[in-house]
Amino acid sequence: MKQKYLSKNLLAVVILLLLNFNTTSYAQNLESKIDSILQKKYPTNAPGGTFLVSKNGKIIYNKAFGLANLELNVPMTPDNVFEIGSITKQFTAISILMLVEQGKIKLNDQINQYLPNYPTHQKKITIHHLLNHTSGIKSYTSLKKLYSIDKKDVTPTELINLFKNEPMDFNPGEHYKYNNSGYVILGYIIEKVSGITYEEFITKNIFKRLGMNNSTYGNHRTIIKNRASGHHLKQNYQNSRFVSYTLSYSAGALLSSVKDLNIWQQALIKNKLLKKETLSKAFINYSLKNGKKTNYGYGWNIRTLGNETSYEHGGFIFGFKSMGVYLPESGIYVIGLNNCDCNSPTKVTRKIAEITQMYFN
Repeated sequence: MKQKYLSKNLLAVVILLLLNFNTTSYAQNLESKIDSILQKKYPTNAPGGTFLVSKNGKIIYNKAFGLANLELNVPMTPDNVFEIGSITKQFTAISILMLVEQGKIKLNDQINQYLPNYPTHQKKITIHHLLNHTSGIKSYTSLKKLYSIDKKDVTPTELINLFKNEPMDFNPGEHYKYNNSGYVILGYIIEKVSGITYEEFITKNIFKRLGMNNSTYGNHRTIIKNRASGHHLKQNYQNSRFVSYTLSYSAGALLSSVKDLNIWQQALIKNKLLKKETLSKAFINYSLKNGKKTNYGYGWNIRTLGNETSYEHGGFIFGFKSMGVYLPESGIYVIGLNNCDCNSPTKVTRKIAEITQMYFN
């Protein structure tokens, strides 16, 4: 009996060891596949990037490639901080939904309630239209006159004055067209309703609340620990051109790290900032007046990856590009940040999400 008991115990140990080996081998295989993709994209002597993959909030991959600063030959690290460009729009959209949840604004409020002198040409432009890029307002980043002020610090009102008298592209709700002007107006509305600046609102209600200690509103003068330098590529690599952060404002002025953005994504999922029913409004694939889908919610593109719905958004700002993908059914989040606007992380971030999805399905 004793020998039989020992044999059973030995078999159990062998099975457990095999399972642990297979799990470790499985994880290493995933890691090596991701490594292979990113090593090809980011040479050791060029601007680089940091990438993070999490599954149900647990980080399963977090590595850095290339250089954080070409002039000083500083290697990239997983803790580097980047300008995230239009991923900022997620923070603006969630801030608006916070104010909605507090009963301070409504999504169908017309913008004239907050900007009485804004020329809407007798059109009903709502907060919903701004969030969903269906307002028809001209995007200021398409205007040549933008470059006459791009190095100046401007107020939100001065920025709005830059585009408010431009002809509308279409009637509200009739078309979808990605629009930075709408998110600038949303930032102004946040300030008017809350009584504090956009920077203060985001810092107090999101960054500090969630412990996102490596995230900040952009400032060229402030020392930001682990800040990666931005680069362009013409014939050779160059330092990114100077542009005031006030120009991108609530449409693209935030800085963050991949670890902080994972904190952000998990906080949303766990309803640390918004109730589930309020948050769900950000992830609806809204329709135009003709019934056609926009494939955009509030601050996120609504797409598919594999057989799953995917919530995504990229960012571009001088010297930097970024991309984040969240698969709600699999609980997979992939975020990639890089420091050259010559090297978009969009395709590789989606590819990494797809590979991770296949491994866990």
